[in-house]
Amino acid sequence: MWVFLFGDLTLFAVFFVLYLAYRAKERDLFLVAQQNLNPGAGFVNTLLLLTSSLFVVLAMRDIRRLRPRAATRMIAAAFLGGLGFVIVKFFEYRSELTHGFVPDINDFAACYYLLTGFHLFHLVLGMGVLVFLSTRARLPRLTARQLAVVEGGACFWHLVDLLWIILFPLLYLAK
Repeated sequence: MWVFLFGDLTLFAVFFVLYLAYRAKERDLFLVAQQNLNPGAGFVNTLLLLTSSLFVVLAMRDIRRLRPRAATRMIAAAFLGGLGFVIVKFFEYRSELTHGFVPDINDFAACYYLLTGFHLFHLVLGMGVLVFLSTRARLPRLTARQLAVVEGGACFWHLVDLLWIILFPLLYLAK
């Protein structure tokens, strides 16, 4: 799991460096194009993911304390945070696209849709991981191996959160 997480972080790091290189080359275009984004939606999504990660932490605590019912509720709450993110991003994309902010309009839009789309893919994958974690959390007791798998899944969810914490200011707020 750590190799996978490190590989994912490396891939996103390459994307971030490429984004910053394009931004440095076309600073004025990026600043103007950035005005098409809705920082309020980005902020709401940040809160949703931070809260969702907190629920995953609480679920892990409950799993270790052998409280499967409480852990399952925490994972369900984390899942709802992820679902909320997807819904906000759907409406944000819809608004941007209907106002002509499409991926091929300029380099900023291409980077924005690539980065946020790839993150969204990871988030949906993470929601699947949360569903799996929920099945494990229902067990009255986990073996050491099962607990390691659950912790790895929780780490993946935190990676999704971490990536958004970088993406949000990079895309929406950087001047």
